[in-house]
Amino acid sequence: MSRALAVFHGRFGRATVYQLNRPFNVHAHREGHLIFHVGGTPAQIDVCDQRHLLAEDSVVAVNPWEPHNFLPTDIDSGAIFFVLYVNWEWFAPSAANANGMRFGRSSFTRTSSLKKQIRHTAALVCGAPSLASLDSELRQLIDICHVESWLQSVQVQDAKATAAITDFRVRKCIKLMSQSPGVEIELDTIARESGLSRPHFYRLFRTQTGVTPNLYLNTLIMEHALDSLVTSETPIADISVDLGFSSQSAFTRFFAANVGLAPTEYRRAAKVLRA
Repeated sequence: MSRALAVFHGRFGRATVYQLNRPFNVHAHREGHLIFHVGGTPAQIDVCDQRHLLAEDSVVAVNPWEPHNFLPTDIDSGAIFFVLYVNWEWFAPSAANANGMRFGRSSFTRTSSLKKQIRHTAALVCGAPSLASLDSELRQLIDICHVESWLQSVQVQDAKATAAITDFRVRKCIKLMSQSPGVEIELDTIARESGLSRPHFYRLFRTQTGVTPNLYLNTLIMEHALDSLVTSETPIADISVDLGFSSQSAFTRFFAANVGLAPTEYRRAAKVLRA
């Protein structure tokens, strides 16, 4: 039932419109993440173990690397969501790291001007936009959301959540995982090669990054899978092998649990907007 109505990749990140009726696994993105409910039954989403309502009068914002998962209400017909994955380099090019992409709170109310901008931008995405037009409209929408999230915020940002990765051993682990991400990677081996015991590795990695090593690796695998699906014609079976899955069906289950769609459905809808 879950299907992609529109998927665009560009320098901004990804702009998508999905009809979703299946739950996701807990996952994360290195991008900032905005989710707008635009039709059907409201749903829920957990962000950092706090539950938020996805409805037509609210916006859910997920900061880079914050664990989250989607929980549908209508598992028969699903609901329609306008979803953005925003590259922090595009949003805040002068920022030293992804902290420039942080939102003030995970859920906030739509103002009348924000409602209008969401409807307009979602319609543009569904109407096969050009890169120039989408860049401009997305910039305006994301700026409004970013400002509004801080205006409505009473939260104090956790210093750990915004801190850079300072431990050289964690940086080495990330480098090793990033060289050739795949499900066959043994995290215990990564820990040993970085001079850490398994318990120390898991504890230090989570302290430094805010996520577990497994979740971080899954994010790298998903990024590789998305890039292969969208920018190449490599058969899905070959992508599965490249990422270390035992079968195409195992890869499909993994992909659907993290994106909500089968890889064939995602590839069918996805388009790349280039300058």
